[in-house]
Amino acid sequence: MIDTTGNELPDDKDGERRLRLDVEGGGIGVLTLCRPEKLNAWSWESSRQLGLLADRIRFDDTIRVVLLRAEGRAFCAGIDIKAPGGAITGRTGSERTRNYYEGIRWVHERFRAFAGLPQPVVAAVQGYCLGVGFELALMADVRIAADDAVFALPEARLGVAVDAGGDLRIAREAGAGWAKFLALTGRRIDAGAAHRLNLVQQVTGAGELDDAARIVAAEIAANAPLATQSIKRDIDAFADAGLGAALDRVAMSAALTLTSEDIREGYTAKAERRAPRFEGK
Repeated sequence: MIDTTGNELPDDKDGERRLRLDVEGGGIGVLTLCRPEKLNAWSWESSRQLGLLADRIRFDDTIRVVLLRAEGRAFCAGIDIKAPGGAITGRTGSERTRNYYEGIRWVHERFRAFAGLPQPVVAAVQGYCLGVGFELALMADVRIAADDAVFALPEARLGVAVDAGGDLRIAREAGAGWAKFLALTGRRIDAGAAHRLNLVQQVTGAGELDDAARIVAAEIAANAPLATQSIKRDIDAFADAGLGAALDRVAMSAALTLTSEDIREGYTAKAERRAPRFEGK
């Protein structure tokens, strides 16, 4: 079951903490994905914690900019398929689809709280940035990538729709053709290609990533908060026109594919290291 009511963050020591918030001097709030041993793989619990931390950041006037970063060699390698509560159940196929639809909408609400923060967000991306990890990075306002970063939306290869709106955000940044190319093929691209497609704003060496991202974050934090927040809202209002309705369609597409037989075949084939045999059902 998804924990939709808990409002507490677990302690670091119990191994359930997915994200950590540290408020540093100079107005920088550092939001860190902190499960490096799992390549920061995402789960329902990750979404819950993101929503809670977004609510805390939103009203903290000591935070003028958010630096989104990750521990370890990967930013986020995608969904943690072994996480508790991973599969949603239902008494019938229709009920299970409905439950997935509501679950994905619940996740979208957590993501919307993060993407809609008044404070600008700078993402520092290294290593694997796949699936929901890529989608999370795309929710940031500015993205800095290490030269070892790898980006992909592999969902179609597993039999599921892109479920957090990453393809929509790629369409916004790079155009519909590139969004379809990347989402329909599941191809991986390196940091240089992501930069050329306007999906990242700066590429740096892996060893310089943290410093480069902090420099950008500090430049933003040094500016007038009312001005930076107004600029973010104004640009988002233009760029995201129609995004809300499109995300509702995404939730239904995700629900239908997450309850399909194709997704079972996709994950089975991946585990067995063979090509999937999709039948469209």
